[in-house]
Amino acid sequence: MTDSKRLAVCGTAVPISGNDIDTDRIIPARFMKCVTFEGLEAYAFFDERYTTQGTPKEHPFNDDRFQGASILIANKNFGCGSSREHAPQALVRWGMQAIIGESFAEIFAGNCTALGVPAVTAAQADIEAMMQQVEQNPQVQVSIDLQALTAMVGDQSYSVNIPDSSRLTLLEGSWDTTAQLLDGQSRIEQTAAQLPYLQWA
Repeated sequence: MTDSKRLAVCGTAVPISGNDIDTDRIIPARFMKCVTFEGLEAYAFFDERYTTQGTPKEHPFNDDRFQGASILIANKNFGCGSSREHAPQALVRWGMQAIIGESFAEIFAGNCTALGVPAVTAAQADIEAMMQQVEQNPQVQVSIDLQALTAMVGDQSYSVNIPDSSRLTLLEGSWDTTAQLLDGQSRIEQTAAQLPYLQWA
């Protein structure tokens, strides 16, 4: 099987403060007319980042200090609203490999897991402390250990949580169902060849 295990994620972080940031704010619906998910990163937080005239606003995704970040830190109920997969897809294509938040909408968190992105939760006070650390030092290294259920921001350790089913899926690398199907193609063909109602050339 393709090695797609997610034991840990490391990198710099970007803080996105505010509760109840819904999927339409993460990616407005008008940008969801694409056939594939390619290019969605350009529209992540688009209405938060630009005026109607296209002038950039102050937003962490527009801030040079946070360019190249791979971990997003959020507050309560991140990813609420529509269940659209485009929201985590846009974040992943922007470069996000993990999200730490106070809480997540259930479907959004599930969509993240399906993309191999850990969506872990932490206490409100810890999230506030993490955001403050990252604001003060955007280059501070942040790591999430799914085995130990900890997040490190610099030399400060925090406890994080994730549903057992999601954690196991990420640790085992079984989140990537397409890769599993491709890796098991020969076994699929062998099984199909034994079925009397399928004819193989």
